[in-house]
Amino acid sequence: MGFWISWGIIAIIAFYIASLYNSLVRLKNGVKNAWSQIDVQLKRRYNLIPNIVETAKGYMKHEKETLEAITRARSSAMGAEGIANKSKAENALSGAMGKFFLLVENYPDLKANTNFMAVQEELASTENRIAYARQSYNDQVLFFNNKIQMFPSNMIANIFRYTQEEYFELDDEAQREAPKVDFN
Repeated sequence: MGFWISWGIIAIIAFYIASLYNSLVRLKNGVKNAWSQIDVQLKRRYNLIPNIVETAKGYMKHEKETLEAITRARSSAMGAEGIANKSKAENALSGAMGKFFLLVENYPDLKANTNFMAVQEELASTENRIAYARQSYNDQVLFFNNKIQMFPSNMIANIFRYTQEEYFELDDEAQREAPKVDFN
């Protein structure tokens, strides 16, 4: 009888360890999936940027430096590896695009161009999708990091060398602040 009880306890422990391991795998795969969603939206953004720059070139002949900065920032973002480098490159691209859209205000004919308006709308939609994907990714990272830090799953995580994932964060303080509206 004691033999069967011992085997039963061992089986329960083994089942518990397997379920902890499986939950770590599920959460790790959730992080990977969330990152791939960000990657899809970023690629969509990268494909739209040349269209908007090309449309603006004819109108913004004196803003060559700004258009080139966008192109450089896009190339840098496309080539960035790792979450931290990708985040930094994306922040630089967002800054270049922000400067571009500020300059667009000085060109009413460009703002009225239907092609420009369509691409701008697509880009705005994509930016919203990226923001949602970032939030989803960071949520998945939070769940995963919590799991590998909490007892007893932290012991299993250490055995199988699971490490914390990085958040996809904004480094630019200006992007964290709400825009100021002034009607004066």
